[in-house]
Order: sequence, then C-alpha cells, then structure tokens
Amino acid sequence: MSAMALVRLRGARLAHLIESDGPGGAERMLASLVTELQGAGAENLVIVPERGEGWLAEQLRGTGATMATFHLERPLSPACARGIADTLRRHRTALAHSHEFSMAVYGAWAARGAGARHLFTMHGSRYYAERLRRRVAIRAAADLSGAVVAVSAGLAGDLRRDLWLGARRISLVPNGAAPPRAANVSFRRELGLTDRDQLALAVGNLYPVKGHVHLVGALGRLAGRFPRLHVAIAGRGDQEAVLRERAEAVGVSDRLHLVGLRSDIGDLLAAADVYVMPSLSEGLPIALLEAMLAARPIVASAVGDIPAALAEGLAGILTDPGDSASLAEGLAAVLSDGSLARRLGAAAAGRAAAEYSLATMVERYAAIYAALLPAGATEESPNPRFADPLLEPEEVVVAEAAVGRQRH
Repeated sequence: MSAMALVRLRGARLAHLIESDGPGGAERMLASLVTELQGAGAENLVIVPERGEGWLAEQLRGTGATMATFHLERPLSPACARGIADTLRRHRTALAHSHEFSMAVYGAWAARGAGARHLFTMHGSRYYAERLRRRVAIRAAADLSGAVVAVSAGLAGDLRRDLWLGARRISLVPNGAAPPRAANVSFRRELGLTDRDQLALAVGNLYPVKGHVHLVGALGRLAGRFPRLHVAIAGRGDQEAVLRERAEAVGVSDRLHLVGLRSDIGDLLAAADVYVMPSLSEGLPIALLEAMLAARPIVASAVGDIPAALAEGLAGILTDPGDSASLAEGLAAVLSDGSLARRLGAAAAGRAAAEYSLATMVERYAAIYAALLPAGATEESPNPRFADPLLEPEEVVVAEAAVGRQRH
C-alpha cells in the first residue's frame, strides 16, 4: 500500500461519526485515525453524543480536529438525520465515515441529505443482526454507502451473509496500533509486588463479554502451582463486584488487582510477565495489538480475528473461550517456560509491526477515502463547493434523538 492516497487527502473535509465517546476500542481507533489524518493535512470533524464522556475530545485536544455533537433520545428519529445532515452541510463535509450500527444508519441517511459521500466501519461482533429490523436498517445503510468496512475477516464474512452483500462490497481494514510508550516502571511497586512475583495483565472494560470471570477462575486453578502469581485488570464496568466475589470464592482475592481505567497502558505492559485476553467475543482488539507491539507473551481466547493475529498460535497461545481450565493451561505454559515466553513475545511483536501498524491502517483507509471523494474535494483540485471556511471549532450542533445504543 502506497502512502500516496494519504497525500491526496490534504485539504479534504472529512467527518467521523460514532455513537459513544468513552475509551472503547472503536473510539481509540477513531482517535488514532483522526490524529494521523489531521497530521496529513485533512480537515476532520468528529461528531459524538451530546451527553457523552468527553473522552474523545480530550484525546483529540491540540490536533486541530473540530468537535460537534448530537443528542440521543429515542429509537427512530428523522430529526436526528436532518440535524446531522445540517452539521455536515455547514462544515462542507465531502466524506462522512461512521462507526458501528447507530451511526452507520443515521450517518448514511444524513450524508445522503447533505450530498456527502459515506462509508461505515463495523467493529466487534454480530450484535447488529439480533433483530430483523436492524438487519434491514444496516442493509439500507450499506446501499447508501460507498464502502462497508469490517475490522476482521470473521466479521466481514458475517456481514456478507447477514446482509446478502457480495464479497466485493466489504472492505477488510484490520485495526492498527502504535507501539505503547512506557515512561514509568512503578506499576509493580504500586501493586506491592516484588521481582519474584509474576504478573498477568488484562486490559478491557469489565463487561461479561470480556470473560474476566474466567481469568479469575484460572487464577484460582493456578494458585497452588504458582503461589506468587497475581492478575491485574485495567478497565471499568459493571462486573467489578462479580469479579471480586469470584476471587473470594476461589481464594485469590489478595492476588486480584482491579486497577480501573488507565492511560498508562505502556507502563502496565512493561510490568507484566504475560498478557491475557479471555474474551468471549472480539473483532480485532486494539489492546491485543498493543500487547503484541510491546513484545509481551500472549494467552488469548480463540475468538474473532485473534487466531489470525496470533498466526494461529505461532505468536501467542490460543485457548477455548469461556474455559478457565484451558486458560489456566495456557498461562502455566508461559509462566513456567521463560524461553517460550520470549519466543512468543518476539513473534508477536514482529507480526504486529508487519501487519497491524497504525501507519498501515491509516493508509488503507486513506485509499478508500481517496476513491470515494468527489472530484475537487481536496486542496490539490479546489472546487468552490468546498471552498468556504469551516465554522468555528467551538460550535456544537445538537440533533434530536438517534437509534438506542447497543454495543458489542
């Protein structure tokens, strides 16, 4: 993939729509993408919920990206589409890129009303297919869009089957990540650990789908064999009490550390002996890619595109999802064999650098953007339609209602 497509985006006016702005995988991917596009000279508008958390705005502070909002209120709202369309028109948007189900539907609807081109990316699992009306809505969005993107091969196949789309209608753009920076080595001291202790790290929100309860179960199974093994989980969510109760039940409450939402993931990875991803469902998680780039040995559930990312077990140990015994076996293999751990970590880092770098992901999206942009939508070929200056960055545009949230 050539970087020429990225150069061609200089001066292009792009919008990015997402239904939440907390620190999830799709949001982190969007923040990285917009930051790189801004650096390449594109002008980016990011549209997020009005009563969001402000996480994306904070991540994009100083990049020059413009923020706008919409209001989530009820399941079906033509007013929402009209409001977003007004936002796109006022900002002279040439191309809108939506993420996940709600914004795929409303973004396609609004882009059509604003005369902008549109594409959407689906992350995670098949939650969009749970109801027929959702399938109908997202199929309509696909028909109104110039491209449909999946972050994993498995999800691309699901979209083709669920929406009756031809193989050429789905573009595969795996997530990419930058090597995490480690600036501080105090995390083990923060947990009260010594050099003799072993630390398994998981990063992910505390939701049932992330499978952390099975990681706690695996810790219980390994308690006797690895008496100095600790588990740290970085994330937030409604499963904290459940995880603590499970740890108490299996006798490892003193070795489970729920450290909450962290911004210093590089430091946490540097402190870990092994990275664990016990998820029950995934697409291609950013957290996994960061662990690979940090050269951590990885033990992960064989779900989504995780097996492909880990070269079917050559760059990490794959375990059965929802199976504490399988997870414990994989952890034991890494923790008891330093040579294996180093070999897996090196293989993971090499594979991530070759296949899942942030630069590669941005170039792939840039190629799609360049193919979809109308003639004259970039700085190289000025067109009066896109010549007016953007509105002030402080402007917030509020539209009424949108599809209710349902995340993976």
